[in-house]
Amino acid sequence: MKQFDIKRPEFSPYGFTCESWTPTRMTRPDRHNEIELNLMMAGSLTYLLGGQRTTIETGRLGMFWAAIPHQIVEFQGDAPYFVVTLPLGEFLRAGLNPTLVQRILQGELLTDMAQVGSDERMFRRWEQDLQSNEPVLERAAQLEVQARLLRFARGMTTTAVTSSAMVLSRADKLACYIAQNYQLPLTSQSIADAVGLHPNYAMDLFRRTFGTTITAFVVQHRISHAQRLLVTTHDAILNIALASGFQSLSRFNEAFKSTCRCSPRDYRKAHQPADASQPSPTR
Repeated sequence: MKQFDIKRPEFSPYGFTCESWTPTRMTRPDRHNEIELNLMMAGSLTYLLGGQRTTIETGRLGMFWAAIPHQIVEFQGDAPYFVVTLPLGEFLRAGLNPTLVQRILQGELLTDMAQVGSDERMFRRWEQDLQSNEPVLERAAQLEVQARLLRFARGMTTTAVTSSAMVLSRADKLACYIAQNYQLPLTSQSIADAVGLHPNYAMDLFRRTFGTTITAFVVQHRISHAQRLLVTTHDAILNIALASGFQSLSRFNEAFKSTCRCSPRDYRKAHQPADASQPSPTR
């Protein structure tokens, strides 16, 4: 049974997997460039995802883009849950409803409101298939996951599953403010002021709560925004850098390579679906 490894390098790929996980609070956010599906067989999981608290309840199938900083901050019950990770490229090539794709890439956690009684049986089969190391069974699992996603699009929530801001802690409020304003010039001072905290206290609280610095969290959101634009648009890389909140192309390139281990241009080539009707990016 797996659980989150705090020593795991950021953006280390999981690949195409289906595994049983033990619910546990995460002391820091995780990020990886796959679409993640969570199936709760009992209890619930509450994520801090993109600065919002979002909950997946028993029997629901939840889906989000795991490149968005996500962290389990609360759970009910200790029953294992299923996790499927699907590489972003496979997700984008699956022919899914464009509305679903855009909402996922915009950082929402979506849930299937139509409970499917066969989900648990399918997830268990996918887990066994992928453990078998047989290419035929892996291909079958890939096709079945794609079929499940097509049905997911018909039963997904019309809005993100988000709890009231009234229940947010001071640390959550800091994260929410960053998630809503990362495209603006931000400093630890301006973020702390927005929540009514002293900057030193805010920085210490944030690090103790989320296991990362305010500055690193801001950069995480900006990189996630840039990844989304690189995959879904043909905008010039300079424009993407500025739209994501970076003040210069050099700072953007440095941060992107440090986080993703490749240049923005190479990331775009690897993940953007081919579309001959669109011009190729020139920068």
